[in-house]
Amino acid sequence: MGLVKAIIELIDPPDPERQLPAQIPVQFNPAEYSRAKSALLAEIGIPGLDSPILQFVRGQNERITLDLLFDTTDDGMAGSVSDVSVLTEPLHQLVKVQPKTHAVPRFRLTWGPSLSFEAVAESVQQRFVLFSPDGVPLRAQVSVAMREYVTLQKQLQELNLQSSDHTRVHLVRGRETMPGIAAAEYGDPAVWRVIADSNPGSDPRRPAPGTLLRLPPLEPGAGRS
Repeated sequence: MGLVKAIIELIDPPDPERQLPAQIPVQFNPAEYSRAKSALLAEIGIPGLDSPILQFVRGQNERITLDLLFDTTDDGMAGSVSDVSVLTEPLHQLVKVQPKTHAVPRFRLTWGPSLSFEAVAESVQQRFVLFSPDGVPLRAQVSVAMREYVTLQKQLQELNLQSSDHTRVHLVRGRETMPGIAAAEYGDPAVWRVIADSNPGSDPRRPAPGTLLRLPPLEPGAGRS
């Protein structure tokens, strides 16, 4: 089986004026890459509790970082040599605003069957480590950090969010009422009775601020008479 090369392909139309081709060749596959995903959480402090309540706010973009090597010493190291920056310039363009789109370009990184990542570049760092006697760079190490790019429509399709299919908690704030909470959490103020039944110690109409209410999953027809 032949060597499978990593490929960086533009999703947006390429801009020849900026030396940005439709496909950026990776001369040597990276020795490794890192992939990270995190979530943004908010701490809700409740008086008297040992630890704050953690509430999920939103997800964070997935990130991939990798180091690439470029080398032109096969063409010689003195006299008529090849400038390695010609090979690295397309990667540098990934963090520059393109005239046609007025934004940094979107691209797809693929390598073998397990890596296909649509992203925008967050940073590109070039480090030139070998030169000809005339000062022409012949070898470069390029570090690329990229962030996942996912459209809103695709996220909604993949998440398929169901807001009432699992038990959650709600921290009462200000002058919230159970019908208002039911409308916000379930989309129907009439199901306030379900919240009241699951929280027998709370005022069924206007629970006290700071109260943690249990929000159970809904059964078909719940809360409706």
